[in-house]
Amino acid sequence: MATLARLQARSTSVAHQYYYRNSVVDIFRKKENDAAVKIQSWFRGCQVRAYIRYLHRVATIIQKQWRGYLGRQHYQLIVKIQRRWRGYQIRKYCFNYFYFKEYLKAVSETNDAVREALEEFAEMKEREEKKADLEREEKKRDYQARKMHYLLSTKQIPGIYNSPFRKDPDPWELRLQQAKPLTHRRPKVKPKHSVSLSSWLACTSARSFPPSGILPPIDRKRCQGPFRDVSEVWEQRYKPLEPTLRVAEPMDGLKEARAQLQRQEWTRNVNDNMFLPFSSYHKNKKYIPTMHLSSKYGPDAYGSQHFRDENPKKWICDKDFQTVLPSFDLFSKYGKLYSKAGQIV
Repeated sequence: MATLARLQARSTSVAHQYYYRNSVVDIFRKKENDAAVKIQSWFRGCQVRAYIRYLHRVATIIQKQWRGYLGRQHYQLIVKIQRRWRGYQIRKYCFNYFYFKEYLKAVSETNDAVREALEEFAEMKEREEKKADLEREEKKRDYQARKMHYLLSTKQIPGIYNSPFRKDPDPWELRLQQAKPLTHRRPKVKPKHSVSLSSWLACTSARSFPPSGILPPIDRKRCQGPFRDVSEVWEQRYKPLEPTLRVAEPMDGLKEARAQLQRQEWTRNVNDNMFLPFSSYHKNKKYIPTMHLSSKYGPDAYGSQHFRDENPKKWICDKDFQTVLPSFDLFSKYGKLYSKAGQIV
């Protein structure tokens, strides 16, 4: 009962709190609704603006493509018109196509005619060269046949080209039969001035008599055989002197060559390293001594010593070479003692 009494006493305050809290909740609900509506409007506005930007971008791309297509069509039309006009102008006033075509046709016909003439001339020259080669070969064979006419077969002795074991004679046998033997021309003797009989009567001493003439040469047949021509023999006998290299070169050629080489080296060493007095180019450059001065054994005197001379003072080591491994007994006996079977005893 006490609890019920307390609740009835507090009912009024509970009712006031209930109404108060409902009013506060209504106020906050309105604020939250307004905030949600604001957020939704902002988000939907962003969506719409983004969609509008997308539409603008797509429309811009479509317009760009279409305007580019129209511009290209217009440009191609202009280029085609200009090409037609310029072609007409060039053909009309600069180059006459039909005249140029006729000119090229005439040039091609002339070239064909010249080419045919050159081919005929080349064929004619080739035929002439072949004919000349054949004639040269034929003359060479005739000369060889005349030179070897002594090999012609006779009734008693058959020649080397007329073997009894052959059915038909060799072509060279027929050529030797047709050829004449080669004979060398004899030198003509110049007749000397003859003295008349009237001049003999005017002579007062034995010295004034005319000398006796040279007897004519005895007519002898030339020996048959493979003899060389007289001109070749005379050319070989009286050929000019060809001195050897030892006779042609001077005796002091080696000394002169060494002196010239030394002068060239000195001039090269002076001219290769250019001296620049007013610059620092040569300061950073490393000095490279010559080969004769950079040796640790000192410079060699050219021409004073032979390159095979020994100088014990310049030797690095005075000791001889020492053997590290001992020699094999088999090698020491090799070649000294053998048995009949070829083995070492």
